[in-house]
Amino acid sequence: GARQQTNLCNESLMLEKLPACGKSFEEMIKKVDSQKWCNLTEFIMYYDNFTQCTEHEANNASCFWPNPLAEAFITEIHKQFFSNCTSVKVHWEDPPDEILITLILIPVMLTCAMITLVVWCSRRSDIL
Repeated sequence: GARQQTNLCNESLMLEKLPACGKSFEEMIKKVDSQKWCNLTEFIMYYDNFTQCTEHEANNASCFWPNPLAEAFITEIHKQFFSNCTSVKVHWEDPPDEILITLILIPVMLTCAMITLVVWCSRRSDIL
């Protein structure tokens, strides 16, 4: 039979090429005001180009993507540019009492009405 050739991941080639993706991303993101670096909509196209570049370089080196080495590289880029970005925690509050009581009573009243309807219909089943 025919012998299938498998390409092994050339990690050193991939690690040699990935910094070019980081450099390109750095050049592009520096066009964006650093105060807006935490707003993904401001640089989503640049980030998309960056991820496509890392995927392309991994594939050229016969490596799957993402892989631990590419992920480590991407994580370093994140630390470099997005370390000051924190997620804003939402402070949940209960609604006002009037709304809360209404939200509780409506399902309770509907449940009572449905039970009453079922009981009433079951007693009248001899007539139907």
